[in-house]
Amino acid sequence: MAYTNFLAQNWYLILLAAVIAYLLGSINTAVIVTKIATKGKSDIREMGSKNAGFTNVLRSVGKGPAVCTIVFDLLKAIVAVLIGGYIFSIMNMGELSPNSVIAVGKYICGFFCIFGHSYPVYFGFKGGKGVVTAAGMMIVVDWRVFLLILGTFLIVFIFTKIISLADIICAALFSVFTFCMTFFFDSLMGGSTILYVILCTLSALGIGLFVIIKHKDNIKRLIKGEEKKITAKK
Repeated sequence: MAYTNFLAQNWYLILLAAVIAYLLGSINTAVIVTKIATKGKSDIREMGSKNAGFTNVLRSVGKGPAVCTIVFDLLKAIVAVLIGGYIFSIMNMGELSPNSVIAVGKYICGFFCIFGHSYPVYFGFKGGKGVVTAAGMMIVVDWRVFLLILGTFLIVFIFTKIISLADIICAALFSVFTFCMTFFFDSLMGGSTILYVILCTLSALGIGLFVIIKHKDNIKRLIKGEEKKITAKK
């Protein structure tokens, strides 16, 4: 009943938060930076792996544009999640836990920002895989999980030099790390409820699965041993 009342009273704010996050996510930095770097002559979605993301920009355009891509993809996710957290914080929560409601709001906006990055309305709904955008979301949602994910990424990449493999492993571990942090360090210490743990874990699981699905072609190449190791265009 509490959830029904919450949705009935706040549906327009939830929709507003999701739309704002989607529109921010749709600002695909890889496409914009590549057009600027090539003076409008090239579209990153027609170069290299044809993915509008950091890795393809690094390989196909160069280190400078790749740095710009990763910075602005992080920033747009951070802004989207902060806006989402604020909008959900001013909602009529009734009997619901404020921490749980705001956390879910952040995850919802994080997901829609990632979704916008992958299917940008400004660029024909053809974008990237959302890995860097997901990392930006993690920074705001739970910095502890972000550090664990970052550490995992670096370890896998250092040993394999394959970014997609590191991305997939991190996406698979997102919900595991989220559960560990929220349950063992928050819930058991009295800082949050079990409901908070469940909502955060399920949200992380959904986002992780989305990122993995976006890597389906990479997974096929990894299985065949055909995935390329990272090399940057100078």
